[in-house]
Amino acid sequence: MDRKDAYLAAKELYDRLGVDTDSAIACLKEVPVSLHCWQGDDVKGFDQDGPLTGGIQTTGNYPGRARTPQELMQDMDQALRLMPGKKKLNLHASYAIFDDGEFVDRDRIGPKHFEKWVSFAKERNMGIDFNPTFFSHNKVKDGLTLSSPDVETRKFWIEHGRACIRISEYFAKETKVPCVMNIWTGDGYKDIPADRMGPRLRYRDSLEQILAEPFDRKLVKPCVESKVFGIGVESYTAGSAEFTLSFAATHEGCLPLMDNGHYHPTEMVSDKIPALLVFFPEIALHITRPVRWDSDHVVLFDDETREMAKEIVRSDALGRVYMALDYFDAGINRVAAWVVGFRSWQKALLNALCTPNERLRKLQDQNRMTELMILQEELKTCPFGAVWEEYCAQCGVPGDRVWFEEIVRYEQEVQKGRA
Repeated sequence: MDRKDAYLAAKELYDRLGVDTDSAIACLKEVPVSLHCWQGDDVKGFDQDGPLTGGIQTTGNYPGRARTPQELMQDMDQALRLMPGKKKLNLHASYAIFDDGEFVDRDRIGPKHFEKWVSFAKERNMGIDFNPTFFSHNKVKDGLTLSSPDVETRKFWIEHGRACIRISEYFAKETKVPCVMNIWTGDGYKDIPADRMGPRLRYRDSLEQILAEPFDRKLVKPCVESKVFGIGVESYTAGSAEFTLSFAATHEGCLPLMDNGHYHPTEMVSDKIPALLVFFPEIALHITRPVRWDSDHVVLFDDETREMAKEIVRSDALGRVYMALDYFDAGINRVAAWVVGFRSWQKALLNALCTPNERLRKLQDQNRMTELMILQEELKTCPFGAVWEEYCAQCGVPGDRVWFEEIVRYEQEVQKGRA
């Protein structure tokens, strides 16, 4: 059976369940997902040559890492050609591009240092999301930035955050797409602290000073992201889930951002999504794959990934959740890692759109739990793969079992020559 015949057979089966697969495909084509630049170069960035700090660690030494802005953009282009759907570009401030002989520190970066990224995004019809970089810098003092007891340290990082607000607004004006600006720090302590409240009071004050920078709230969507712990800060993090969620809830226009790797292993972000949507008009989400901890493995089409997508779709929140990928794996081909993760999240969203959510909801409300369980189980063997292949074809990208041939060719012709 060829691809089109397989899709028509799947479409007929889904139609009997009350699902219009044509509408599902059309809907997903309009849903933007933000692609993170830092997978391509192991989070190195271009403004420093030191090691990663702040609880971040990349493992593996697969050849072909992007070493320059040109190589990173080239690799990202190759990945984009293999991804269906609508994309945004997600940048960290450490990816500023300076002219030869030029350098400014992070508290003084400005729009001019991201002009090449804006050109890249506009040529590909992509919006841009942004992240201040509060790690891998010599002004991270004793592992602290915005929560540091040192006034000068806090001042430097506050100015960095304010500069990033100005850059975010520049991105939004240039691309005509709102910019989600996410604030995350790895501030914390390796062992049991004597003062848990003091760092959080300083962190709150620093965030408030950053958000005091004037900006158009329709153009810039500031977020605060939590974390449960990191390498070197195992006992305490200032930006815990309770802290960031409370801050967002009490500061108008500030969104909570959940990274599904930033919680205890038994916590499920899929359950948290609808809980937050009850109270917030918009939320943000970083999609990763934790293995025992926040290890930022490549996103797969696994159970929790599917459940997160289902909760967004079931909550009618595709227009209320800002979705971005966030992982980095240096142990495999980095372009392939981008593609696998993006396609997996696209599959999860399409699978959620091909779920008869209203029918399932009625079974739950009528307490027909036996039928609910049976239908949920039977949906797992529906011919979803045929719908996915049709979606890829309509988006003009290779289907499964084909796209990796492009990765092999690109690795041999381009990446293999990199030292």
